[in-house]
Amino acid sequence: MKRKWNVLVVEDQAMPAELFKQWIQSSPDFNWVKTIRSAALAEFYCLSSPVDMVLMDIVTLEGASGLDAAMRIKQKKKDIKIILVTSMPECSYLERAKKMGIEGFWYKEISQESILSVMEKVASGEIVYPSSSPSVKLGLALSEEFTKRELEILRLITGGYSNQEIAEKCNISLNTVRNHVANMLLKSGFRNRIELAVRARETGLVIMERGEEDF
Repeated sequence: MKRKWNVLVVEDQAMPAELFKQWIQSSPDFNWVKTIRSAALAEFYCLSSPVDMVLMDIVTLEGASGLDAAMRIKQKKKDIKIILVTSMPECSYLERAKKMGIEGFWYKEISQESILSVMEKVASGEIVYPSSSPSVKLGLALSEEFTKRELEILRLITGGYSNQEIAEKCNISLNTVRNHVANMLLKSGFRNRIELAVRARETGLVIMERGEEDF
């Protein structure tokens, strides 16, 4: 008899948590073992219980980071397969997940492929990622119109960094930072960096996590 994969769900929202549970229970290949609302508890559960796969929301209860939890689990239990799930279009998530060696990534609202299909592929040894992050409208511009450096600076602006602090953190000149900010304002049509940052945060285009150092 084929062994079922024990799946841990880490999701703080009631509706998607219940949907994940129902989908897993409908499959002959997977066994739902538990749903945890905070990523902060996921590592402990994976170390103390039989878990083969984790569906990990990236932002969970009280802001606990699914990315951080996934990294800690991978460091201690490399054989556990992890699929990150999110509704946030934050452009750095895909790249960061790949660098960590995470096996799968799934966008909740827009992915055309079902989560069960992604799980089946990951279970068979495949690495499953969308080709790109979702396109988001920021003022007059689409997210793909911004350069990687501009988004890096925008993320720091949403984190409350001044232009001078951004220049030091990115190892670029203050004038270069100002030019990037001016370009983003021109593209988006916003009047100032505060308006730009507030809207970017609201759309989920860039999210500066607590204690985040790299992106």
